[in-house]
Amino acid sequence: MDIQHLLTREFAWGFYLGLVFLIIASYNYLRLKGELSRFRRHLSDKLEIEAESMKKTKAEQEVLRKENESLRVKVNALNELPDRKLQRDLEIYARAEKRMLLNVPGFAPAWETAKTEAHNELSDEEAGKAAPKRIFARLFGGGTGTQAALPGRDNGNRASESETAKSGAEH
Repeated sequence: MDIQHLLTREFAWGFYLGLVFLIIASYNYLRLKGELSRFRRHLSDKLEIEAESMKKTKAEQEVLRKENESLRVKVNALNELPDRKLQRDLEIYARAEKRMLLNVPGFAPAWETAKTEAHNELSDEEAGKAAPKRIFARLFGGGTGTQAALPGRDNGNRASESETAKSGAEH
């Protein structure tokens, strides 16, 4: 009886111990299953939020693309105005001047001298010390003023000949 009682007792201990492990494993299984479902809900919510955010971003991007296109059209239309063309040409010339100053070694001193002289002429005209050449050029035929100001290859000899003739006539 002792052996049978011992076997039953050991069996009971093993059974109870197995039941404890089964309860702990079941508890952990149910807890992990709940946590997994919570993570799935969280992932689903996050994907919905990201999809909604992406949808808003795409709609905003489309609105901005349309606005950008309309602004580009407006800028092109405004650039066609005469004042804007003059400003644009001035900007082009300023950038070209900057490149010439940097890239062409002999250009800079001559250019700076010419700019200084032109600035001084305009300052004198604005101060009333000299007659405005632009007004006289418009009134009395502006063709000679632009040829003297911007001599071409052919006009360079003619301009120097006319200057020689003028200086000879003055003396």
